[in-house]
Amino acid sequence: MTPSPLTAISPLDGRYAARLEPLRDLFSEAGLMRQRVRVEIAWLKTLAGQPKLPEIPALSPRAIGLLDGLLADFDAKAAAQVKEIESTINHDVKAIEYYLKEQVRGDTELQPVGEFLHFACTSEDINNLAYALLLREARSTHLLPIMEKMLERLRGSAHRYADIAMLARTHGQAASPTTLGKELANLAARLRRQHAQLEAVSITGKFNGAVGNYNAHVAADPAMDWPALSRQLVQSLGLEWSAYTTQIEPHDWMAEYFDALARFNTVLIDTCRDIWGYVALGYFRQKASSAEVGSSTMPHKINPIDFENAEGNLGVANALLRHFAEKLPISRWQRDLTDSTVLRNVGVAIGHSLLAYESFLKGLSKLEADEERMQRELDENWEVLAEAVQTVMRRYGLPTPYEQLKALTRGKKLNREQLHQFIRELELPNAAKKRLLELTPATYTGLAARLARDI
Repeated sequence: MTPSPLTAISPLDGRYAARLEPLRDLFSEAGLMRQRVRVEIAWLKTLAGQPKLPEIPALSPRAIGLLDGLLADFDAKAAAQVKEIESTINHDVKAIEYYLKEQVRGDTELQPVGEFLHFACTSEDINNLAYALLLREARSTHLLPIMEKMLERLRGSAHRYADIAMLARTHGQAASPTTLGKELANLAARLRRQHAQLEAVSITGKFNGAVGNYNAHVAADPAMDWPALSRQLVQSLGLEWSAYTTQIEPHDWMAEYFDALARFNTVLIDTCRDIWGYVALGYFRQKASSAEVGSSTMPHKINPIDFENAEGNLGVANALLRHFAEKLPISRWQRDLTDSTVLRNVGVAIGHSLLAYESFLKGLSKLEADEERMQRELDENWEVLAEAVQTVMRRYGLPTPYEQLKALTRGKKLNREQLHQFIRELELPNAAKKRLLELTPATYTGLAARLARDI
């Protein structure tokens, strides 16, 4: 079959290809190559002009411009050239080095220093920084902005619905009322915490040779402060320097990153399920589109498919993210290669996460609160005021308040008249009795509205 979105094995490159187009620049093989080129060029620039390395003089603005152009112009054609080199030598990082040497061949300033491309490097020096740059960009450009959009949308809904009372449910049973806005505020607060933790993860990198000891570096020049130069390079890329590693950067920061992303996703799964449930209860109506079909046989249906799609994609993403977090910090002795194929899938997990976030936002945009439906249900459950009555009885020292209300309400439906008859017979101060008689399930929401508006 001719390759196309319709013949792709992965739905990310098939059904959802158009929605994930912005990720191709990052997590495609060409995207990884581009970051490797960035690191190789940055190392050459760092070495150039070092007083203790007279063999590589400071580069002229023209030469620096040429190197920067190789990065800026690295496109699909350039990636194909790298791939062709790799097909001969069977090494993906070495192919980058050979590609760059070909590009500077014939340049009177850069060709003589061509052997300082990949100087004293192991492949992991290049790879760990390339992946660090990819994941930093994914976080800042793709993940955090759409997370912030979700948080703002939930926050706006919490404010909008702050005063709309609804029956709460604990263990699936009728419980003390809340407001729809307060429940959305709860979810927003949880997501905001996880968003902040992902944002706070420090992204680190190493550049210290085959086993982390600068062996080849010292052999080339024992007098050079190689750790200082390593730090300079890593920090110039906007990353935090790892001083102690084996051949590989230990990936502990990646575990923190993927764990934080997975925790955000887990809270979002809970959010999707709660909203799905509110749709099922009729607390939310969904706006209908005349062009859409909800069922192949039942014409009346408007399914909450956006929240279901989000939940499914979050599950796939988290299966991968949890594996990354558990596997990547583990490597036998100074290095094994089990991280290599795993790392090539990080874009898959982020892709499924982004699909979920888009679906969630689409689902939110279709929702309208049905205040009448919520009020009707509250009016059918006066027994939820038993908590208020027994608590006031406790305050004023009436005997066995909990037990009296248990006998009156447990497992029973109570109406307004029955509850008011019980209250009128209580030996309570008139003000307290009046307050209880004025209470309704819709007004028994405590500080829910204020809490919703404060988020």
